Amino acid sequence: MRKSSSGAGLRWHFGLPARPRLKPRLQAQACSTLLLAMIAAGCRQDMHDQPRYKPLAASEFFPDGRSARPIPAGTVAIDELQNTDPFYTGYTGNDPANFMDTIPTPITAELLQRGQERFDIFCSPCHDRLGTGHGMIERRGFKIPADLDSDRIRQAPPGYVFQVISNGYGAMPDHRDQIPAADRWAIVAYIRALQLSRSATVADVPAQNRSQLGVQ
Repeated sequence: MRKSSSGAGLRWHFGLPARPRLKPRLQAQACSTLLLAMIAAGCRQDMHDQPRYKPLAASEFFPDGRSARPIPAGTVAIDELQNTDPFYTGYTGNDPANFMDTIPTPITAELLQRGQERFDIFCSPCHDRLGTGHGMIERRGFKIPADLDSDRIRQAPPGYVFQVISNGYGAMPDHRDQIPAADRWAIVAYIRALQLSRSATVADVPAQNRSQLGVQ
């Protein structure tokens, strides 16, 4: 009769020596050692239960009894360094209503290409790739976003559009954390290009580029 092909029978079938087996007493010791090691590892909770204070909790360590320490005089948070820079705020001076009327970066083909790329990623799901507001969001039954070619947005200064991208407006969420400031300005520049394209004519295209449109 052929031996089973599992366990010791498999080793016998291929002519391998039998695997040594521990005596019952040694087996019990090995299991006990492994169990103690697992228990000891489970008791190490230093990274889970490290000493810490809850917000605004009292402290006996500091003379004033507060665990939350006062900010040293003259300290400036990193993000506050941008609070008055028009490139990061979209408005001039300290007046949030005084929006910038120019884009604070040179308008180049590379900037517009970058703006188109970022617009297609972050804006087109709602506004579609032409900025009409009939993107995928509308097809899913959500509120129709603004038409970026409307008179209101055409007349809005670039700083206002930058602020809306940064902080959101109405049902639109903010994109400050997802899109760097330089890319937000690139999107603003591309929106202006979209607005121009919606009412452009062949006469607005440079003569040397009209052949690309199939016209002379």
